[in-house]
Amino acid sequence: MRPQPLTVATETQAYRDTSFWLETCNDDLRPRAPLKGQVSVDVAILGGGFSGLWTAYYLMRDNPGLQVAILEKDICGYGASGRNGGWCSSRYPLDASTLARRYGVEIGRKTLLAMYDAVEEVGRVCAREGIDAEYRQTGILSLARGKAQLPAVQASHRAYERLGLADQNLLLGAEAAREKVRATEIEGALFSPKSATVHPAKLVRGLAQAVERLGGVIYEQSPVTRFEPGETPRLHTDSGVLVARKAIVAAGEAYLTQQPRFRRKLLPMSSLIVLTEPLTAAQWASIGWADGEGLGSQVNMVDYFTKTTDGRILYGSRGAPYHLNSNMDQPWDAATAKTMRETLVEWFPALEGVAFSHSWAGYLGVSRDWTPTISFDPRTKIGQLFGYTGRGVSTTNISARILAGMITGKPTGLEFLPSVGNHSPDWEPEPARWLGVRYVQDGFARMDAAMKAKRPAPLDAPLVRRLSKQ
Repeated sequence: MRPQPLTVATETQAYRDTSFWLETCNDDLRPRAPLKGQVSVDVAILGGGFSGLWTAYYLMRDNPGLQVAILEKDICGYGASGRNGGWCSSRYPLDASTLARRYGVEIGRKTLLAMYDAVEEVGRVCAREGIDAEYRQTGILSLARGKAQLPAVQASHRAYERLGLADQNLLLGAEAAREKVRATEIEGALFSPKSATVHPAKLVRGLAQAVERLGGVIYEQSPVTRFEPGETPRLHTDSGVLVARKAIVAAGEAYLTQQPRFRRKLLPMSSLIVLTEPLTAAQWASIGWADGEGLGSQVNMVDYFTKTTDGRILYGSRGAPYHLNSNMDQPWDAATAKTMRETLVEWFPALEGVAFSHSWAGYLGVSRDWTPTISFDPRTKIGQLFGYTGRGVSTTNISARILAGMITGKPTGLEFLPSVGNHSPDWEPEPARWLGVRYVQDGFARMDAAMKAKRPAPLDAPLVRRLSKQ
């Protein structure tokens, strides 16, 4: 028997089930019409997430009459933009010490000041366009859980001091940190007040509507099958061709790895999230966290906690294993998710027995040198922006403004960013890439286990750090 096609209602529900964010975005997720036939525009964009939508928004806002169209494989926000942890971080993908070492103190300082403004720009656009994205400037609290994590927090603060930004990145002692949140084993923290949290799906869906109000056209369920650079560049799909007079833009982040020309430009890294049911007033009273800062610790596998506006705790981690050939069919890892649920209770023992309502996973894009790329080649007419390493909610905004200016010949004054014109080295070919990444992931897991058990780091820890160094 031939399988029956999904009904629109079933398809829409499947998108809604992707994440808590898409389920609660208060938007009809019915797919927009796909591209059919040949259509000509000024700028054609691959990707209906934050990168593509911000680029379209600034292109049309600042250049009335410019014709812009977006091709999205599924629906706007189906990828990382609708699955992330809800942080709008003021931190650049490279940490402060790496910025200063690679590019000097002046560029490092200017880059982070630009990131602070990018966070505020997201809030300004939400207000201007009437996007109720639950934008809250709550800051980030980077905790040292255990004495072994304290040196990393102190080193980060020293890096901000060197850049003249210690007043925006405050070193807290154990008592002051515990006053903010009553997690276990807190020895200190770094508080960065310039960051925010958002409901990412409300933001991405609201941006799509803003783009359409400006005259942009969005084609959904239109996966790009081929790039064609040149004098009249084109994006091909199975049912049509989008011809661009000025530029085509690659804005698919981790999903760009499915295109041959980007196969080794990015590593798709899986990020898993578990979400609790809303906590009771008594539970919140037991753990504090009244200001709702984004929380994280110094574990190698990366962790992040978000307090949702309806009183849940979101916990994310990058513990899922990398798959050979950048395979993106298996973002979920049940063993990692189980460990995460247990870890949340370790942080907050008063939540023993708390119910979890949602869990999901997605992919973020990591470049070989951890530096994003923003570029436009007038010869091929290809623009590209990608490689945010999990800090894309804010970094996509600033990157899109710069790229829109490059395409239209209107500099933004932000072209000093390290990502502008960056050409990261390619990732190693398979299977060397898989062997190397899995070795580092395993090494990080062993290092975190040793730190948790208060044991010395594994003998190969220096090699793992060197291989993973920004």
